[in-house]
Amino acid sequence: MTISPSLPMRDGVGASAIQLPEGRWDSVLDFLLAQFPGIDATTWRSRLARGLVTDAQGQALAPDSPCQAGDRLHYYRELAAETPVPFEAEILHRDEQLLVVDKPHFLPVVPAGRHLQETLLVRLRRQLGIDTLAPLHRIDRGTAGLVLFSLDEASRGAYQALFARREVEKTYEALAPSLQGQAFPLLHRSRLEAGEPFFLMREAPGTPNSETRIEIAQRRGARNLYRLSPVTGRKHQLRVHMAALGAAIVNDDFYPELRPQAEDDFSHPLQLLARSLAFRDPLDGRPRRFDSRRQLLAS
Repeated sequence: MTISPSLPMRDGVGASAIQLPEGRWDSVLDFLLAQFPGIDATTWRSRLARGLVTDAQGQALAPDSPCQAGDRLHYYRELAAETPVPFEAEILHRDEQLLVVDKPHFLPVVPAGRHLQETLLVRLRRQLGIDTLAPLHRIDRGTAGLVLFSLDEASRGAYQALFARREVEKTYEALAPSLQGQAFPLLHRSRLEAGEPFFLMREAPGTPNSETRIEIAQRRGARNLYRLSPVTGRKHQLRVHMAALGAAIVNDDFYPELRPQAEDDFSHPLQLLARSLAFRDPLDGRPRRFDSRRQLLAS
């Protein structure tokens, strides 16, 4: 499944596209029920009736429309209910090329799984009316702080290349227990691989593929405010590295052990903040730096 750029946005959400695999179905509805067993026939009939499922040319399909292997369908995702995230993002900077946003905790950057309307990208598209808005990178849902978006499709690739070449200096802050007997700055390297369940990461034997520079920004008794500078950008890298050192980030529900999943506790955000981003602009060569205005817990 991919996002289709050929169809218009609906309420800030782009159309997804899927190509029918080998098989035989009597109708579009039959295929959709087989492909998405978690969505019932009543829901699909409603979406079809509202024109939310189309063929490759954007023509609305009916429940009994024929289909066959190789056909390409477009559909708009909907979620029956989403828990509202009671925090707002702040726009820090906007020019012709870039939008710099200070994201709150708990808000995902892009739609995925059970998050659709309650995501930073969809909120911004609706707020600004810019359907072509696209994030240049991502941070975890639980992490607050800076996210850069591209406003201009023509220059987007140049900014994406900065991240791909690791030419963006990223600095994070984390509140975590004090580490005794460690000399700082500390450079932690390890090999990160997919863990269990699938959404977790773990350190594993082998050649390191992740690296983080760790410094103390402020001592706070039993806890420190750490300054984290990821050299690489592996999934959950900072969280795994801090937990592996014996200083799991405050309010981390994933590391070092997965806590029972429940509704978000908005009073206990993960104490991890994407503090700053710095780079040399690929269009004019000038140095640029952006800083979050958010603060982690006082203690």
